[in-house]
Amino acid sequence: MKSGFLGPVLAAALLWSGSASVTAADLKPETVRQWDQYVKAVDARNQKHLAPGATFLSSDEIPEQIARLRAGEIVVAPVGKHIPAKVSSGLIHDWVGAAFIPNTTLSKVLPVVRNYDRYKDYYQPNVIESKAIATSDTGDRFSMVILNRSVLSRTALDSDYRCSYVRVDEHRWYSISDTTRIREIADYDTASQRVLPENQGTGLIWRMHSITRFEERDGGVYIELEAVALSRDIPAALRWFVDPVVRRVSRSSLATSLRQTENAILPHSASTVPTGDAPRKPAGLVQAFR
Repeated sequence: MKSGFLGPVLAAALLWSGSASVTAADLKPETVRQWDQYVKAVDARNQKHLAPGATFLSSDEIPEQIARLRAGEIVVAPVGKHIPAKVSSGLIHDWVGAAFIPNTTLSKVLPVVRNYDRYKDYYQPNVIESKAIATSDTGDRFSMVILNRSVLSRTALDSDYRCSYVRVDEHRWYSISDTTRIREIADYDTASQRVLPENQGTGLIWRMHSITRFEERDGGVYIELEAVALSRDIPAALRWFVDPVVRRVSRSSLATSLRQTENAILPHSASTVPTGDAPRKPAGLVQAFR
């Protein structure tokens, strides 16, 4: 998630799928250390895309992927073969997704994805509250409340985010987003609702980090994002059941979030498809990233 809009993606997925293993957990220092190391590797991978002469979008390195995106497909896949990745007392969930939004420009896309007060409208029904805290030309701070609507548990996340934006050139931008505070709200919207201290609770989400690249070309804007989240470990007895659920829901949630982003942007863009463009397919996703 995430440019900021990545926030709802893995959070909603993990809140939902983690309901099968809800027990108390505390975030351990060693888990944080390994998370920090992982995030450094993610950021280093992004820097390679920014080097002179490098490919800005990963999609350009994959045969036929640009054509799929221009036809309207949403592309989502885990980053690596072993996702979620095991760390000490935790799991790291790392997913990448891409979309092409036709008939628009960066000048129209960026104001929409930075309109945090509207996230509760864009990303229904998971985001139930959202607001900007501070904004500037190069970075923003905002907050969201994300609700788990599982029948087994009503857990919400009250989170603050810091998001920086960097202009690479006239046609390319990227953003990096991190959670600065996450607190669980147990028994949300019930008589026993309570806000738990940071780093305590079910541990369905401990930390989130994301990188989003935007490129304007081909009569529209490509959005390519990597969403990374840290959660508690899954008990061994439940892992065979929960792991596939986490992967399935993470994939579909990221695809849905990208489609919701497109739907939020399109009203601000041209309504006609440029001559020569292939007709766009209905919403769908394909595992095509390496």
